[in-house]
Amino acid sequence: MRSRRILAAVIATAALAGLSLTGAATATAQGPNPVSGTQCREGGGTLDLNNFTCKGGTYNGRYLID
Repeated sequence: MRSRRILAAVIATAALAGLSLTGAATATAQGPNPVSGTQCREGGGTLDLNNFTCKGGTYNGRYLID
């Protein structure tokens, strides 16, 4: 009986670890890819030249490139 509980705990831990790794891979794949000023404006955002980021719109928070 005890071995069943241990096995269930191991399986649950492995499943949760798998979900965490999947989430991390997704976040890394999306990443903070920089955008051009034109892309920022076309996406509905405005240029924040103090921080060189796009504010608002589709690309909110992404860094600007030349």
